[in-house]
Amino acid sequence: MYKVGVISDTHGLLRPEAIAALQGCEQIIHAGDIGGAGIIEQLAQIAPAYGVRGNNDQGVPWAQDLPDHLMVDMKGWSTLVVHDIADVPALLTPNTRVVVTGHSHKPLIEWRGAILYINPGSAGRRRFKLPVTLAVLEVTEASVEPRLISLLEG
Repeated sequence: MYKVGVISDTHGLLRPEAIAALQGCEQIIHAGDIGGAGIIEQLAQIAPAYGVRGNNDQGVPWAQDLPDHLMVDMKGWSTLVVHDIADVPALLTPNTRVVVTGHSHKPLIEWRGAILYINPGSAGRRRFKLPVTLAVLEVTEASVEPRLISLLEG
């Protein structure tokens, strides 16, 4: 079993609860609105970490080398990572099997045909009454089992 952590919209806040939830992951994906170079560095202390630039990461020096989207391989599952789901249609390839997005702060795990869409929600400061969450994926060559993890009570 290959364990992948998926986090988004930290906006400069990497909660201790998120660090604890990501322990044991073999790979971490950040879907944008990172909020500071230190976030990816902290995640990389847990496991190899990859991130994309979110709309709030635009125009800041530390984020200039981050891609707007990337393709990541998860045990043969070709995974598109992009901050805003509106950008997905132009980036999908015939090989895409998983799509990871952020931006909305609303957690989502949904199969759309043969493609698994995952938005881990926001792991940073609470926005409105939305939950504070991230996702962990248990990946094998034959399956992806995603689950949301709530970082705060209530």
